[in-house]
Amino acid sequence: MSEVINNREYRQKVLKELIMELHNGKSVEEVKPRFEKLIKGISPSEISEMENALIMEGMPLEHVQKLCDVHAAVFKGSIEEIHSTKDPSEIPGHPLHTFKMENREIEKLINERIKPHLAEFKNNDNGDIVKNLLEDFNLLLEVRKHYSRKENLLFPYLEKYGIMAPPKVMWGVDDEIRAGIKEVISQLSDYKGDRENVADKIEDAVNRVLEMIFKEENILFPMAIESLSEDEWLKIARESDEIGYCLTMPQETWKPERVNIEQKMEKEGLEKVEEGYVKFETGTLTYKEIECMLNTLPFDITFVDKDGIVKYFSQGKERIFARTKAVIGRTVQNCHPPASIHAVEQVVDDLRSGRKDHVDFWIQMGDVYALIRYFAVRNNKGEFLGILEVTQNIKPIKDIKGEKRLI
Repeated sequence: MSEVINNREYRQKVLKELIMELHNGKSVEEVKPRFEKLIKGISPSEISEMENALIMEGMPLEHVQKLCDVHAAVFKGSIEEIHSTKDPSEIPGHPLHTFKMENREIEKLINERIKPHLAEFKNNDNGDIVKNLLEDFNLLLEVRKHYSRKENLLFPYLEKYGIMAPPKVMWGVDDEIRAGIKEVISQLSDYKGDRENVADKIEDAVNRVLEMIFKEENILFPMAIESLSEDEWLKIARESDEIGYCLTMPQETWKPERVNIEQKMEKEGLEKVEEGYVKFETGTLTYKEIECMLNTLPFDITFVDKDGIVKYFSQGKERIFARTKAVIGRTVQNCHPPASIHAVEQVVDDLRSGRKDHVDFWIQMGDVYALIRYFAVRNNKGEFLGILEVTQNIKPIKDIKGEKRLI
């Protein structure tokens, strides 16, 4: 039985059944015993797959949106953390660190100001207390910037990796929260004495904000850690200033670790060559000839040295995968999303050990049919020097028919 329970597909099936039972009227308490018996823990990626599956099967997005609160309550305390050697949310300046700092400030505003003022308001709705709550909610409205960065900077990357449902569901809930805060501000600005109704609206808005914090930190952020590469986080960090921050802001700029390639080569006793020529066994070329020749090749190349450090990439006219100079000096693992690191490390190990001389992958990307090849680079003694990645759009080659001769 345990083998069946641990089966990933079966577990997702059970999760969908539980969600549907909740949707059809069963209470959380009725479903919980079966959940605890069959499910030891689920990862954020499985939650994503489950929500995607529900929508693909025809469930309206609005229904999934309603389920969002329910499954957050069911999953609370049973979500497996996505562990990594270094949690990016603990690095000052990293976008996730900033998101969490804002959440702490939002909680502080709610617990230290809004809740005490609400308690006073329930007993006495005089002008000063109404004014205090209005000031509090104008501050809480700053959460718009937090949600806007999440929606416009983070969600597009999740969607790029096929994680479609959670962003759509969460964006819908964000809209409801923003509307709820604005409604409270409107009622407090023109307070007409409907104390009980206004108090209910305040409590609902506050609870929804706190629930969203839970969903972000226990579902969304672990999912993002698992999916996004370091370069993508860096782009989010650089574009965040334009949208702004909520109640706080990064205290420092995040700078991912890099190896200084020139210093590394100097330590290895190698000299810098910018002028003159390089003599090879089969000919002699100038530095500029070599650089232009490599950039003229009809495919992209990237070289990772024996220590796993990215040292070079060509700059052809039509790159399939974008590269920036920020990639130079990074470990090859940090150039890929964490979810694919195990596959990257397997390729590196196979090539370094000599089990394989090359590893090939091919993927369809719209009109591009990309062939990605990894070659072990060795000297004439067979010593491992690094890995050469070659990426080429082979669709034009696949489309070739017949013959074309010079004569």
